Amino acid sequence: MKYFLIAGEASGDLHASNLMKGLKQHDPLAEFRFMGGDLMKAVSEGMVVHYRETSYMMLDVLLHLGKIFKSMSRVKAEIQKWQPDVVIPVDYPGFNLRMARFATSIGLKVFYFISPKVWAWKQRRVKRLKKFTSSLFVILPFEVDFFGKLDMKVEYFGNPLVDEIYNFRKDFEGAAAWRLKHGFDNKPIVALLAGSRRKEIEAMLPPMVKVAMNHPEYRFVVAGAPSIEASLYDHHLSGSNVGIVYQETYALLESAMAGLITSGTATLEAALFDVPQVVLYRTGSLAYGIGKRLIKINFISLVNLIYGKQLVAEIIQRDLFERAFKELSRILDDAGYREGMKEGYKSLQKNLGEYGVSQRIGSRMVELLKVDLA
Repeated sequence: MKYFLIAGEASGDLHASNLMKGLKQHDPLAEFRFMGGDLMKAVSEGMVVHYRETSYMMLDVLLHLGKIFKSMSRVKAEIQKWQPDVVIPVDYPGFNLRMARFATSIGLKVFYFISPKVWAWKQRRVKRLKKFTSSLFVILPFEVDFFGKLDMKVEYFGNPLVDEIYNFRKDFEGAAAWRLKHGFDNKPIVALLAGSRRKEIEAMLPPMVKVAMNHPEYRFVVAGAPSIEASLYDHHLSGSNVGIVYQETYALLESAMAGLITSGTATLEAALFDVPQVVLYRTGSLAYGIGKRLIKINFISLVNLIYGKQLVAEIIQRDLFERAFKELSRILDDAGYREGMKEGYKSLQKNLGEYGVSQRIGSRMVELLKVDLA
């Protein structure tokens, strides 16, 4: 069968590439066309557009609208010409909801993989998602109830991060060897994940470094984002006792005793690595004021959203250093508190499924398509 996948960013490229492997496992004759990245290209040579041609932030989108619409037109033209058995948008809602609408308009089936976060904000997108999606494959357990109440057909087989972490651990050299490689001493490691975007890092890293300077008995290490120039980190880390590693976030989390984590997917990754954590987030005053009015959820971290109540502390917007220092000190000094958080992680991990998520999703997609073709 013929599959057309559309991923618009690095995380989508990762998850889509693994889904393609899962599809091939259950459909050995699978053919692919896609908008995506290098990981997808390593699975198949069917690239139509690289996601770099559409991946812009905020005001940059306005400056590159012509290029984005040109890429969108190329994807539409290839879909119409190739006539796949299914179009699989992967997250990236601003672009992919338009692609889902187009695919539906020409009579094609749409399996949306990794739902837009409409449960948090922009809930008006739910109507479009429902109208232009044949099946919705979600990766967060609470999304099943959310979309089910809206009478949408939802499929959940676990979170693909489970597969990523399993594959990492299978080949990891071990925390002791990793520490030795980087010349880290025997002090317990605290991971600092300050985000992947420049503005996030500029907001989150200074209070994290200040916390580190007040805990000299620990080794604090930053997970450097590959898309950020080293000079930005050098500016904030100069004169501190904080180290940094690049493209080794999982190795850092596997070796860490605790973490200060910027809200996002990283909070879930830390929980899957059993790292007791403090979740931090800060943005501009205007953006924060608007966000408070638009966002419809009680927590900002995926950990607490999945757990259903507060398991990890969320420190938002104000007094980041003071509150983070107090909460991290509690994690580091109180073994009972640490272990209680890890116990909560066990429940969360159970809800995220066992290894083989991408294969299970691929199997279900192939099964649904075979039923339609029968």
